[in-house]
Amino acid sequence: MTGGAREKARISGSPATAQGPALGEALPHVVPTLRACLQPSRDPQMRLKLFSILSTVLLRAADTINSQGQFPSYLETMTKDILAPNLQWHAGRTAAAIRVAAVSCLWALTSSEVLSAKQIRDVQETLMPQVLTTLEEDSQMTRLISCRIINTFLKTSGGMMDAEKLIKIYPELLKRLDDVSNDVRMAAASTLVTWLQCVKGADGKSYYQSSVQYLYRELLVHLDDPVRAIQDAILEVLKEGSGLFPDLLVRETEAVIHKHRSATYCEQLLQHVQAVPATQ
Repeated sequence: MTGGAREKARISGSPATAQGPALGEALPHVVPTLRACLQPSRDPQMRLKLFSILSTVLLRAADTINSQGQFPSYLETMTKDILAPNLQWHAGRTAAAIRVAAVSCLWALTSSEVLSAKQIRDVQETLMPQVLTTLEEDSQMTRLISCRIINTFLKTSGGMMDAEKLIKIYPELLKRLDDVSNDVRMAAASTLVTWLQCVKGADGKSYYQSSVQYLYRELLVHLDDPVRAIQDAILEVLKEGSGLFPDLLVRETEAVIHKHRSATYCEQLLQHVQAVPATQ
């Protein structure tokens, strides 16, 4: 038996595949094994298999890896030593497949309900830069999941995220409004709603004015999208952000309303702005 085969056999027989409460008791042994086996220098097929197992386990974390309530104490190792290295971009199909697996694993982690808001913020602090880069992946599923992860990060951060870091996020989401997948476009729009909510909750809103104005302009282009579901989603984003700088939004809307195939959505937006008070 080769060294790689022995490693795979050891993993397939490890507690990680048991997917039961015993896994939570074995974390002192399992986590170091995961860290060792999921380094970028290790066998790619082994890493893919192990990430698949780990994602499955995390989806049932309360009954498996967190059965003893101890998993959060290994969170730093999971994010910095396991996920972060595998989210780094490397050329090739195999490397891309591993990034897909790592993103899926991160989504399972952040949606597992095992982590507190504070712990998710810690994960975000470590992994947000890498997740933003995965929005550009060739894999549609990776782009979609990445949008959802960013949405979760933003929802848990509230208005507490550093302003400079917050501003770096929206341009990457805007790019996804031009995605070939309408599912990704819808997810990006939903995440932009959350981004605007974060801006609303932040101090010093004037700091964001130029960014929000640019966002208004780009969103108004997509408000004339040929896909009605996209138009509806973009209208909701604009409504969410309308209270930040309403006079600015009115001017931007009036400047383009005559260019749209139909004025209906612009008119709905203008009516909404008039009816809703500005955000203080």
